[in-house]
Amino acid sequence: MAIISRKAAFGGLALIGSSALILSGCASAPEEGDGGNAAAADFLPCIVSDAGGFDDKSFNQLSFEGLVKAAEELGVEYKDVQSDAETDYEPNITSLVDQGCDAIVTVGFALSAATVEAAKANPDVDFIIIDDAADSDFDGKADADNIKPILYDTAQAAFLGGYAAAAMSQTGKVGTFGGMNFPTVSIFMDGFKQGVDYYNEANGKAVEVLGWDGTDGTFTGGFSAGTEALNAAQGLIDQNVDVLLPVGGPIYQSAAAAIRDANRDIALVGVDADVFQTDPTVADLLLTSILKAMDVSTYEAVLAAGKGDFDPTPYVGTLENEGVGLASFHDWESKVPTTLQAELDALKADIVSGKVKVNSYLAN
Repeated sequence: MAIISRKAAFGGLALIGSSALILSGCASAPEEGDGGNAAAADFLPCIVSDAGGFDDKSFNQLSFEGLVKAAEELGVEYKDVQSDAETDYEPNITSLVDQGCDAIVTVGFALSAATVEAAKANPDVDFIIIDDAADSDFDGKADADNIKPILYDTAQAAFLGGYAAAAMSQTGKVGTFGGMNFPTVSIFMDGFKQGVDYYNEANGKAVEVLGWDGTDGTFTGGFSAGTEALNAAQGLIDQNVDVLLPVGGPIYQSAAAAIRDANRDIALVGVDADVFQTDPTVADLLLTSILKAMDVSTYEAVLAAGKGDFDPTPYVGTLENEGVGLASFHDWESKVPTTLQAELDALKADIVSGKVKVNSYLAN
């Protein structure tokens, strides 16, 4: 199948709705505590995955781990249901409601419409949605009072990743590709490109970014490892990139396969989780990973709901609150320039202080 280049048909609307929601107020993540004693004995937290499944070693897996940790601390059971296709979202959520779930975590923007519909129909159930504002009418707030959006300004962390990628590149070309051109995907690519551009300006270099021009780029059309992702990665490798950022859960696995077939030094950059830890089979390829602390924020939101303190105010992960970040270089530590970590630490401080601006649809 040919690689498809997709415009974000609703990207502008999503940007407007999400930005307006964020401007309406950002909540801090709830504080950790000794939640077990305060939990209602019959509290039932539940979670439904998107089509990537809970074993994606990334997005769904982290959210699932957060829910499990909260359930264990609260001393309660939990239920989970995996979606294998988009058509599973609505019936899976309905099934959890019917089983008496008190709080339901829906993982991913693809579940937004089904989450909003279920929340409106079940005002006594707390809904926590990952990576979506749940603002389908674009009025600047979630469509129901019982939905808590959890979002991540990953452009900030990806900026650091782009800077590191540019510093490591020997060919002067780095690449990125995504599953689909949605804001939650392109936000990584935006930050990555801005980080490369910043590196070039600061160091008098001209490292190119292939696969994303700031508006459009290379996308596979889905979020599964396979032929489309392999072709996307191969197309960039054939253009001589030596750092590759695949954005979209399991598609990194196909990128890793393409890198191994290339038989030359090409660094892989992971997303969401520290892929070095979640998937040791690709550990030797990983320069770093762009992190979203979905396990922590899911845990804290579910814990609060279990204590009777559910707060629907949107949470936005940033470098400042450690909701996003950059993993260590692990096995690549000896390969990176000796000054790079200090440069990244200073750059992070400048982003947090506002001295360096990172543009994204979630930036205030």
